[in-house]
Amino acid sequence: MRSRGGSAGAKNGATKPKNKASLISRGGFIIALIAGLAALLSGPCTSHGLWDYRTGISVLRWAAYGGITAAVLSLIGLISSLRIVIVRGILWALMGVVIGGLVAGLMLYWKQVAESVPRIHDITTDTEDPPRFVAILRLHTGNENSAVYGGKDVASLQRKAYPDIVPLMLPLPPDQVFDRALAVARQLGWQIIDTDKVAGRIEAVDTTFWFGFKDDIVIRLSRHTTGSRVDIRSESRVGLGDLGKNAERIRKFLRKMKKER
Repeated sequence: MRSRGGSAGAKNGATKPKNKASLISRGGFIIALIAGLAALLSGPCTSHGLWDYRTGISVLRWAAYGGITAAVLSLIGLISSLRIVIVRGILWALMGVVIGGLVAGLMLYWKQVAESVPRIHDITTDTEDPPRFVAILRLHTGNENSAVYGGKDVASLQRKAYPDIVPLMLPLPPDQVFDRALAVARQLGWQIIDTDKVAGRIEAVDTTFWFGFKDDIVIRLSRHTTGSRVDIRSESRVGLGDLGKNAERIRKFLRKMKKER
């Protein structure tokens, strides 16, 4: 009787650590799964109007916190499961570490991007006399950001962060450059809002991939000595900063304009 009781007690004692390790691993995986799902929903729910962009960003931020928690918990579960060799616990823990790490890493990446660029949302090749929005102004109703350029402070921050963003000079007449600029804008997937060949102006809207932010664009073409000068401005409708998106958009446009020579 004593030996049987001792054997049962030993089994129970061995089972408790296994149950605990398995529970930790599974808990970490579940938290990671919830964090991953929240991160995946943050953008599409914003772009489809189910909540505003602030809520979407908050969901993404809390998903990152959940990812960190899940990764740490899963790591503890992994170590515990490896010690007493629980295959299922090891698998739960590994998936929790990977999913949690990916979610947390995504937020860390965007945080680093945000810290590497100035908190401005209006970029242009001409900071002295930025191209002006005309037809697109009707879409600015209720937007957080004004269509009026921010002035010297914004210009100074832009020049320090993006010294390469300058006007493009082409040895072609404005009407030919206009056609090229319009073709490039369409190639980039921008929604053309208005074109005025006489005034040398093209206005468009670009929608960002994840959150579906609408950014306004105006291209200005003018005669310059024996050719044409191309200026472009890209502004976010919401948010103090743009994570460098407007500068990236302008660079893509200018690169394509140069390649078309």
